[in-house]
Amino acid sequence: MSRTDQGKLLGVVLVTIASLWLLYPSYQYYTMSPAQQQAMDPAKLGKLRKKAIHLGLDLQGGMQLLLEVDKSRLSPAEAKDAVERAREIINNRIDQFGVAEPLIQIEGQDRIAVQLPGLTDPERAKELIGKTALLEFKLVRSADEQRTLYQRLDSWLAARRIVPSTDSALAKTPLTGLMIDNGFFRREDVPTVQKLLATTGIDSLVPTDTQLLWGGEDEARSGMTGRSLYVLKKDAELTGGSVASAEAAVGLENTNPGAWGVSMKMTPKGRADFARVTGNNVGRQLAIILDGVVQSAPFIRDRIPSGDASITGGSFDVNTAKDLAIVLRAGALPAPVKALAENTVGPSLGSDSIREGLTAGVIGTVMVVAFMAIYYQLSGLVAIAALALNLLYLVAAMAYFGATLTLPGIAGIVLTVGMAVDTNVLIFERIREELRHGRSIHESVRLGYDRAFRTIFDAHSTTLISALFLFQFGTGPIKGFAVTLSIGLLANLFTAVVFTRMIYDYWLGRGKVERLSI
Repeated sequence: MSRTDQGKLLGVVLVTIASLWLLYPSYQYYTMSPAQQQAMDPAKLGKLRKKAIHLGLDLQGGMQLLLEVDKSRLSPAEAKDAVERAREIINNRIDQFGVAEPLIQIEGQDRIAVQLPGLTDPERAKELIGKTALLEFKLVRSADEQRTLYQRLDSWLAARRIVPSTDSALAKTPLTGLMIDNGFFRREDVPTVQKLLATTGIDSLVPTDTQLLWGGEDEARSGMTGRSLYVLKKDAELTGGSVASAEAAVGLENTNPGAWGVSMKMTPKGRADFARVTGNNVGRQLAIILDGVVQSAPFIRDRIPSGDASITGGSFDVNTAKDLAIVLRAGALPAPVKALAENTVGPSLGSDSIREGLTAGVIGTVMVVAFMAIYYQLSGLVAIAALALNLLYLVAAMAYFGATLTLPGIAGIVLTVGMAVDTNVLIFERIREELRHGRSIHESVRLGYDRAFRTIFDAHSTTLISALFLFQFGTGPIKGFAVTLSIGLLANLFTAVVFTRMIYDYWLGRGKVERLSI
């Protein structure tokens, strides 16, 4: 064996060993039972899953969403990149949510397509993705300012005889007459109060620098369940942009040490602003508002230079607290989003797709292998060995690059099998043609490979260019097809031109060969 052949053999052996090593995590992960996965350390299981070949939405189930970004309230400058910013924020939220290999991409002018393979809690994911997460810190108006505003609203409603019921006691104070304690209303009275505040023209009585916002539902006060109505300064003292980190935590409330909440740390600028706001407003309430709902309004007891704050109250559990921490870390969406379409794929459907796709691939491959072995004899077996290596390299490359295998991707693999066989057929027919012209076996093999290479290269190049365009402009499933096809084409060039040629050179180099089995 010449030094060149030895180099080729070493290259094939090294690439094959590397491919088997890359595929070993996939073998480990997909041969583990659910019980074994549950018993395994979550960190190790996560690393193993990351190294294994990822399955797309159509193969392992999950959820697909089509979202629309509402840019109607944005200025032209804000709307220009609102969809791209929304996509980045949604991507950050999903990354922290823990979904493996999500697909988030822009479609059209104002739509975002989201695919979440393997998702087990679609409702929680929708809440996480769709939450605007506009966090604001606003000062609560003083007791005198609140009292003055409520009296003005009551006088206006009473003058127009807009009362919530036939109760004469509410004729003069239709709003505050329902109030239990400092803006707190019973649950059954909340719809009535909301209806009174929605009366046409009443908003003109609220000063332009003031706003009314509700607190969370099912708040307990004075032995009753209801909601609080807050009178706030309209301008925010701080926003979510001042938050550097947020974590779900227990025991943030002294009165309820077992309750979940969210602990926040400010950015350097946020710490300075927070220290200024708390230092200048000792004794007042600072409301923490998320998406227009007051989560809590603690009293400022002293200046807080550390920049530590927390969101408590509201009926947080471990999941809602973690999700809120995620959206605060990822940032607020630049505009509200709404779901236009939703599609959930069950894991059983994905299993059927895998089984049917693999069945089709195996049947096609077996038929091709049988044809090559019968028609091209020993040379056909060489082509079959090259085909096996081609598939091995293709799947290993997908594992290395973290590509996602989809049902169209399986179709791409099947197409790669066909092109690999076609490549060997071109080479074998060129060798047969040279033999018919009376050339020696050595000369026929050399000319057959040299003259077939141009055709093979042209065919692979044009197909690869098409695959690159499919990847650039296609959606998720089309991209999966393009990825597997592109990797398969490159692997095919290596196995057909390097591996099979090496086998022939070794075969012919052993001595005089009187007949070529082709």
